[in-house]
Amino acid sequence: MGILSNIFHKIFPPSHPAVTQATAQAQPGSAQTAAPGAQQKAPTPQQAPQQQPQAQAAAPASAQQPPVDVEQILNNMQQQSGQQLNWRTSIVDLLKLLGLDSSLQARKELASELHYTGDTNDSASMNIWLHKQVMNKLAENGGKVPTDLKG
Repeated sequence: MGILSNIFHKIFPPSHPAVTQATAQAQPGSAQTAAPGAQQKAPTPQQAPQQQPQAQAAAPASAQQPPVDVEQILNNMQQQSGQQLNWRTSIVDLLKLLGLDSSLQARKELASELHYTGDTNDSASMNIWLHKQVMNKLAENGGKVPTDLKG
């Protein structure tokens, strides 16, 4: 699993589409992790009708999922931790609060995962960019994120 999916797992409930999608992508043999050039078998005519209703049934369930209040979840985590972490502006503190690796190497991996094009040796600029991107990704995947935290 990538660092972003680890963040999703820490914030979203296990049944949330962002978590289930991240889990599916991380499982060996899934379409997303198949070797490049590997071809997926097309369903036989007998399999196709059985697969369509399942896909159709899954779509409304994820569409009905209420937004996850990211700010409330992180504030609650901070209260429980007893630590003074500035997760609202610091990617390092956000990762620490979530119990994830906040080292420079981990942040560089996250930057790569999110397609950062700047200089990863300029950690201050990279950290600001990372924090905004993580907040944007949370919002894009069903998180309710305060407007001032998105970039």
